[in-house]
Amino acid sequence: MQTLHSKLSRSFYFLNKFSFSQTPKYNLINFEQKGQVGIVQFNRPEKFNAMCNELTHEVNDILTKLDADDSIGAIVVTGHKKFFASGADILEMRYETYPETYMKGLHDHWNFITTIKKPIIGAVSGYVLGGGCIYALLCDILLAGHNAKIGIPAIALSISPLGSSTQSLPHLVGKSRAMEIVLTGDPITAEEAYKIGMVSHVYDADEVVNEAVKLGERISGYSRPVVKMVKECVNKSFDYGLTEGLKYEKQMFWSTFALEDQKEGMNAFVEKRKPKFVNK
Repeated sequence: MQTLHSKLSRSFYFLNKFSFSQTPKYNLINFEQKGQVGIVQFNRPEKFNAMCNELTHEVNDILTKLDADDSIGAIVVTGHKKFFASGADILEMRYETYPETYMKGLHDHWNFITTIKKPIIGAVSGYVLGGGCIYALLCDILLAGHNAKIGIPAIALSISPLGSSTQSLPHLVGKSRAMEIVLTGDPITAEEAYKIGMVSHVYDADEVVNEAVKLGERISGYSRPVVKMVKECVNKSFDYGLTEGLKYEKQMFWSTFALEDQKEGMNAFVEKRKPKFVNK
């Protein structure tokens, strides 16, 4: 009988097609390029994609390369149809002490995804739990398969959840719902996650990655500098109050008038033709 690992390995025969001149070798992730979209897949099936240090460091490395690749306009991060990620790897951290976690900044590197300038679309299915949920929420746009079970059960392990679960989640779903999610640890369905604004769309589990790629291709068709500016503006809304946020937004708006793409976009609109952006 074929193992899940062998099936996944064969399904990613396209590794050689990636655009980098020297294909990096990774142990726990796979990737491919479809059009202008780079696809990163967690590939630790024997541990249900539990997020260990090696996996997250490999993801950070490929994200850095994709962010610097001019042929890439957007990035999709995904896992397996039955599990995006089952959480952080408990075996790695169960014997950690407070001084050790503080001095080495345990899981600080997870936040690296927020430094990537290109849009990142999460495409999640199956179990999206604990660290997997936290990481998914750090994506710019999140799409879910209909079979997704999304939750943050850190409370059951007597640890406080990290990052997006206590900071950005209340902005997404409101304080009361966020409190319920993190204080009970109970997972919610994809449909419920959609209703409360945690995910943008719900698709069949077999189609969620394809839909994410389609979305990435659409975004990639716009001016890359403007896409970057828009992403920055939205992210600044989490850092600034309304007054400062509006000032930053206006500054970005004004700065687009220094771009050739702004002239091309407006001229194409007036001339009723498709714009040809040069990304400058």
